[in-house]
Amino acid sequence: MHHSQLKISRLKLFHNFNYFRAKLSKSTKLLVLVKANAYGHGDVEISHLLEEFGADYLGVAFPKEGIKLKIAGIKLPIVILTPGIDNFEEIILHGLEPSIINFEAAKSFVATILKLGLKSWPAHIKLDTGMSRVGFMMDEIEELKKFLECNKSLNVKSVFSHLSSAEYDNQDDFTKSQIEHYLSMYEKIASVLPERPIRHILNSSGIDRFTEYQFDMVRLGIGIYGSTYVNGNNSLLPVASLEAPVVQIKSLKDVTVGYGRHGVVGDEEKVIATIPLGYADGINRHLGRGNACFAINGQLAPTIGNICMDMFMLDITGIEAKVGDTVTVFGEKPLALDLAKILGTITYEIFTSVSSRVTRVVSE
Repeated sequence: MHHSQLKISRLKLFHNFNYFRAKLSKSTKLLVLVKANAYGHGDVEISHLLEEFGADYLGVAFPKEGIKLKIAGIKLPIVILTPGIDNFEEIILHGLEPSIINFEAAKSFVATILKLGLKSWPAHIKLDTGMSRVGFMMDEIEELKKFLECNKSLNVKSVFSHLSSAEYDNQDDFTKSQIEHYLSMYEKIASVLPERPIRHILNSSGIDRFTEYQFDMVRLGIGIYGSTYVNGNNSLLPVASLEAPVVQIKSLKDVTVGYGRHGVVGDEEKVIATIPLGYADGINRHLGRGNACFAINGQLAPTIGNICMDMFMLDITGIEAKVGDTVTVFGEKPLALDLAKILGTITYEIFTSVSSRVTRVVSE
């Protein structure tokens, strides 16, 4: 195997894709998020698979992410969710579609279209319905309508918003209020446009819990990668497995292991394995000193000592193992969710922390 690798299961990705696709009407489009290197899974690799599976759109955060995918040969339309206000020329020249979050961006986008001598270019209008992050507010809609009426070059392909708390049933009233605000704002915008734009507001949790509001398109993010925070959903499969081989095994006693001598081996012999993954690869230092266990030959072994920059050590005492055997940091066992709970964080951070020097490998 590679020195270290993030193994991507094509079959598990396809399973998760079909799980969400089955919840939707045939006419509902599916936009899949591949921002942040496809949540750490490998954006080019995942995007090619999603094209094969039949996704309708891809979404990324920043222009350079979309440009990378276009250069790699991705043919699907790509929405840039956070384009800024001065990147529109490179967005258009690479065939990408920006979201427009405020009037500064809208004016800059229209000016760029005119500069390039184009009649129009597709864009996606972002509405703020309660996330309080980016997007047009309700009190800006009348001004936005006038702007769109006067600037036909801005071809409104879709109008969308983002749910803040769709996974939490104790926030359902707020989620429904977001949807109501969205629909009200959408209708006002659509009233001045020659065609009704695509409507979309559901994220992964929204698809699971509020399928009746799927409208014309949904945006699938963390769910495609096999992670969910919706209670009772046990249908998704973990797509990625972070693995590395054992590079050395030592039988030790009366020593300390690692920086700061925090891994203590007393007079009872222990077997210690070294694995070439460290915090530079995304192994959080708080997982060291026995705070986490990783899998080797079907058994879980605790870390010992501090996580180093390029390696960590496991106490594999009592486990049959040899140099070259595979250690799984997360995958089916342990789950990324298990590590997230130890660290008091979310699986998004576990996935996106896997650095670029870990090779992404697609397997069946």
